[in-house]
Amino acid sequence: MYIPLANTDLLLSQAQKEQLYSKLIEQLNKDFTLANELLDFKTDITPIELKLGLREKIYTLIQHKFAEYLNLLYIIDVPEREIKALSGGDIMELSEQVAFLILKREWQKVWFRNRY
Repeated sequence: MYIPLANTDLLLSQAQKEQLYSKLIEQLNKDFTLANELLDFKTDITPIELKLGLREKIYTLIQHKFAEYLNLLYIIDVPEREIKALSGGDIMELSEQVAFLILKREWQKVWFRNRY
């Protein structure tokens, strides 16, 4: 049974534990490519580097390419209600929260594809 995880660190450790971490990275790279945004994480990237790199990419998109950011969220299929529920006061904090929502959705895709 799929159980949503509470934060990025738990999600990434669960992906490693289930030996699906590389699949998660591949899914991220694939969906960013579909959105015409270069994200070329290698499958041997550490979870901390992944977390920081994704947060930085989201931050840059919010700051400089907002339409592309919205397109990315659409392609990844991040629920709109979850995005609207975030506080937009601090852009760095917002980008970290959005990065978690993206990872959560990508993990859900990888987990279900592996199970069924």
